[in-house]
Parts: sequence; structure tokens; C-alpha cells
Amino acid sequence: MKKQTIKKSIDIKAPKEKVWDVMLNYKFTRIWYAEFSEGSHAETDWKLGSKAMFKDSSESGLVGKVIANKPYEVISVEYEGIVIAGIEDYKSESANNVKGGFETYRLKEKDDVTYLSIECDMSEEYFESMSSAWEKALKKVKELSEAK
Repeated sequence: MKKQTIKKSIDIKAPKEKVWDVMLNYKFTRIWYAEFSEGSHAETDWKLGSKAMFKDSSESGLVGKVIANKPYEVISVEYEGIVIAGIEDYKSESANNVKGGFETYRLKEKDDVTYLSIECDMSEEYFESMSSAWEKALKKVKELSEAK
């Protein structure tokens, strides 16, 4: 499978600590992950080396490992396989298609504005739909981060 990398960014009028909280805190991720699929959520503690599962309401999605966590600067996950109805799969063709893909978030703050950029490896078949979903998700992160 050929992968393409989605690259998106947004300026957010909020401190990087607030944006970081919105990006990783379960009460916020449930809201902005819904832009990808209703009921989507992450199951992880976000610690370096920890497993990270990204699932939808059918308990299906991606499984990976947190490979970078520099608070308020960068967090990155490397995909290792898939999850289907709650069952982890690391060996099928579908699992191998996502293996080695990355999802990385970077934050930079300047003059009370946080610049959030994402890079996410995606198969060609999902590139357009996921690219569009990322546009909506970043707007939702901005909205949540800028809320008082």
C-alpha cells in the first residue's frame, strides 16, 4: 500500500498548555475525534512507550505505540496494527498496510498564539476523506482551546 502524509496546521489564540490539554484529555478528545467518526476515542495514557488505541463506536480502528512525548511540544504515535471489534490484529494484510505509519502533533507558541501542526500517514484510498476530516478536527481543537 502506498502511503501519503496529511499535513495540516492551525493558529490557536490560547496557551500551548491549554491546546495540549484539548489534544490529549479524554473529555476533549471525544468531542474533536467525532469529526473523524462519531464515538471515536483514544485508549492510552500517552506516556512514552505506551500502547495507543484509536477506536470508533464499533471498537474498531488503529493500534500503535507512543514514540515521542515532549509535553507542550510534540507527541507522536507509530501505528503497529488495527483493531476490529475490540480484537487487536498485527499480522493481516490490513494491519501490515498501516504498520510503520505515524501520527505526529507539534506545538509552538509565540505572542499568545499556539501554532498546532499535524502530520498523519494515510493510505491513498482514505487520503481525501481523512484530509477533510482533519480540517474539521483542527477547527474543533481551536474552538475548544479558545473557549473560556
